[in-house]
Amino acid sequence: MKKALLSAGALALLLTGCSSSSDASSNSNDQFKVGMECGYAPFNWQTSSETETSVDLGSGMGYCDGYDIMMAKDIADNMGKELVVKKIAWDGLQPALESGEIDAIIAGMTANEEREEGIDFTTPYYESDGMVMIVKKGSEEEKATSIQDFAGKKVIGQKNTNYDDVIDQIENVDHVTPKATYPELVVALQNGDAVGITAEMPVAEGVVASNPDLTIVKFEDGKGFDVDTTVSIGLKNNTKGTESFDSVQDALDKISKDTRNDYMKKAVETAPAGE
Repeated sequence: MKKALLSAGALALLLTGCSSSSDASSNSNDQFKVGMECGYAPFNWQTSSETETSVDLGSGMGYCDGYDIMMAKDIADNMGKELVVKKIAWDGLQPALESGEIDAIIAGMTANEEREEGIDFTTPYYESDGMVMIVKKGSEEEKATSIQDFAGKKVIGQKNTNYDDVIDQIENVDHVTPKATYPELVVALQNGDAVGITAEMPVAEGVVASNPDLTIVKFEDGKGFDVDTTVSIGLKNNTKGTESFDSVQDALDKISKDTRNDYMKKAVETAPAGE
């Protein structure tokens, strides 16, 4: 899903996290510390309102909620640990994992060869129905059946993610400079800075549910984007096969496919407008 993370040294200052408990206790073996953006609905988002699924970010930052939170809660419960969520900028997630600030990345991240050079991944915890395009309702782009129907047109994606990389699969596309967050993409589309924004189906469903002026374009078989849409949990490099890695994988394995799908359905239904 999301693309490459940059080096730890260059991005140490990008960490913006706060946890649901004090830093002094953050190294406790009784805690499962998870990093995510809290800005990538329906996988994760920040909110001022507490819900039955949300986790307090601490320091007056409000709460983080969404599919990744629901999954992280179950995994922590299955391991008998307290869940601590840290809001961290996308490019700061790998450095936080390397430094030990967090134990895991649960943030809608797809495992690939580049990432696997610095992160060990569990088996996927979700797979979406593929990559689609979000366009304005009533526009000519709404009738598209192939990604090549966007040739020569302005398309935008999220910086340092697969959403941005896949755009270049469109011939002669006008690849607009990417935005840092997904809400910024939605605003860019509504302002006419682009005619389409790339998205995975759960994200697209949440966006159009909150923005009735937008709609989803699905592509015919063989005419869509060639991209992996699974997401996995990122754990510290070179830990695969260790007790710490296996404890997370075993906890994940206990969550049924039906439960995972139910969580995503709930996340899509409850994601706030603009996220």
